[in-house]
Amino acid sequence: MASKVSREFAKTYVSRFGVTIPEWRVIFHLHTTGPVSVREIYQRVDMDKSKVSRAASRLEKAGLITKKINPADRRLVELELTDKGRALMDEITPLALDFESKLMRKLGVGGPNFRETLTQYLKADT
Repeated sequence: MASKVSREFAKTYVSRFGVTIPEWRVIFHLHTTGPVSVREIYQRVDMDKSKVSRAASRLEKAGLITKKINPADRRLVELELTDKGRALMDEITPLALDFESKLMRKLGVGGPNFRETLTQYLKADT
C-alpha cells in the first residue's frame, strides 16, 4: 500500500516540478531533518546508496541542495537544502497536505487509526 500511495502522490510532484520519487525522498528528508549525510538518508528512506547518490547529484545540479565534505569525517558527504530547495518544499507542502487530506477521506473512519498505527510503527523503527 505504501508504494501505491507514493506513486499516487508522485503524479503530483513529478509532472509539476520534474522531481522523481528518489529525489522527493531526499528533499523531504532534508526538509524534515536539516543537513545530513548520504549514509543517513539511505538508511532512513529505504533506498540503495547509489540511488540516493544519483538523486543527490541531480538535485545539486538543479540547485536544490548543496553537498559538502563533513569536516569531522571526510568520508561522509553532507547534504543540505538550498534556498531554492526550501522554496520548492514551500510549494510542494500544501499539495502534500491536500493529498494527505484526500487520502484520509478515502480511508474514512479508519483514517485516524491508520495514521496512529503508522506513526507508532515509524517511531519504533528509529
